Amino acid sequence: MKRRNAIAVVAFGAAASLALAACSKANTPGTNGNGNNNAGGTVAYNSGLTTVVNASTKTGGTVKYVHPDTWDSVDPGNTYYAFAWDFARLYARPLLTFQPAPGKDGLNLVPDLATGLGEVSADGLTWTYHIKAGVKFEDGSPVTTKDVKYAVERSNYAPDVLSLGPTYFKQYLIDSDWPGPYKDTSNDKLNFKGIETPDDTTIVFHLKQKFAEFDYLVWNPQTAPVPRAKDTGAKYQLHPVSTGPYMFDKYDVDKSLSLVKNPNWSADTDSVRKQLADRIEVQLKVAANDRDNRLMNGDADIDLAGTGVEPAAQAKILGSADKKKNADNALNGFLRYVGISTKVAPFDNVHCRKAVMYVADHEALQNAYGGPTGGDIGTTALPPSVTGYVKADVYNFLGDKNGNVDKAKDELKQCGKPDGFTTNIFARSNRPKEVAGATALQQSLSKIGIKTDIQTFPSGQYTGNYAGAPAYVHSHNAGLLFYGWGADWPSGFGFLQQISDSRAIKAAGNSNIYELNDKVVDDLLDKAAQEPDKAAREGMYAQIDQEIMNQAVLLPTVYEKALLYRNPEASNVYVNPAFGMYDYVSIGTTK
Repeated sequence: MKRRNAIAVVAFGAAASLALAACSKANTPGTNGNGNNNAGGTVAYNSGLTTVVNASTKTGGTVKYVHPDTWDSVDPGNTYYAFAWDFARLYARPLLTFQPAPGKDGLNLVPDLATGLGEVSADGLTWTYHIKAGVKFEDGSPVTTKDVKYAVERSNYAPDVLSLGPTYFKQYLIDSDWPGPYKDTSNDKLNFKGIETPDDTTIVFHLKQKFAEFDYLVWNPQTAPVPRAKDTGAKYQLHPVSTGPYMFDKYDVDKSLSLVKNPNWSADTDSVRKQLADRIEVQLKVAANDRDNRLMNGDADIDLAGTGVEPAAQAKILGSADKKKNADNALNGFLRYVGISTKVAPFDNVHCRKAVMYVADHEALQNAYGGPTGGDIGTTALPPSVTGYVKADVYNFLGDKNGNVDKAKDELKQCGKPDGFTTNIFARSNRPKEVAGATALQQSLSKIGIKTDIQTFPSGQYTGNYAGAPAYVHSHNAGLLFYGWGADWPSGFGFLQQISDSRAIKAAGNSNIYELNDKVVDDLLDKAAQEPDKAAREGMYAQIDQEIMNQAVLLPTVYEKALLYRNPEASNVYVNPAFGMYDYVSIGTTK
């Protein structure tokens, strides 16, 4: 996914055997099954990767988050950032979710709003879920499966209103031409045939083709229920109606967000979450270096973005034993890369794209992201943490760490541009690592006569309005687009589909930023989706990776690591590998 990630792999279906165990309080972070504090949370460098740090059942206080920018949207049905999916679970309950635990257990799918994993029909075309009784919205009204159906409809079938989330449901459910709930003329706006709700606790999804990993679709926040009467379209993000332990208090867009306890949430219907803190506050648009200082000074608890501290803070943290024990260097499952547009001349010629691949200084790009602490040099389209990854280095990035000018010039000749050309580089203004990477790439390209101008944009609108808006990319001669991606769920399909399938290209909120339209890739994705054998699927993912690299549309920079810092007063802190960042549903405070 564009902004979600997983750092390890759980076999599809294996989660079923763990689901019941995961629902018990014995598996809840911060307790030992008797409600007592868990003694396993040693405070030390990287302890948050495998244990719960400062495990506690203490209630009260305020958890404070800081973010260097803002959300694309806080609407659970209209967001696609990793941190947003993590944070949304505080107020939005999807059908399934990932177990709240550090280490490999965090990759297990477990029931959330649903009572269990999906029941699939013999032909693989029908998936049925039942939801828990007694779940309520923040106003006390009961949640029914009609609210879940409506949530999926609005998030997938109204791109003119909600354009920022993935479109998997529209791709795989029948009746894909349905005009959407805002244009449906029926009284209840639920005329979509791809989903049925035979009663208030049963929901049935009808697929037009088999999709072996469908359980991984329903965990995303698009299945969190939305009451139709409270839906205000694009303005719904101002106050999404909560089903989680917290609800909106005040949201000042681009400035701050505060959550308070939801009085109609009950732990009896929710084995995933806690309601420890009295209040949760988020400060937005905090400059990255200021954010880091607030964390180290104890004025904030957690960086909401989960992308790690900047180089200046990194040096201070790693150079101080007292600070270092409060940090975790997490492999977060993200691939950071540069998309090379196939629709911006002369990059519509593969040889011009390959010239960029060969001339790039990979050591300089790694240093831009923080050196080895920030990530390993990338050589493939799939990161090593995702199923289907096969070690490869088509362009000899590791052998030619500083680039190969001669090979790059040869590719320019084959492209018909021996003297180079002019293009623009897009990056996110509030991400210093990306800006530093853009500068490093600019310097490399100048060696072969490619002249570039770096243009930067805020990350909150980057995908919606700029790098993810093909018309804008074309009209602004943006051949090179800095980007990052993590798996929507822990499989090669969950990583690759939205960034490589030609059918995923959108006019806004587009994640296939290079606009790859490759029949080989599309066909392999279709075959993998229907293949019941896990090993066979993984082989197809490796083939897709190879094809993407051969087409030279994606220049890997690093398999990212993030140096995360936790306030020593924050409780129940651990990295959930399904997000590659701290698990926000568990965090409290000892203050």
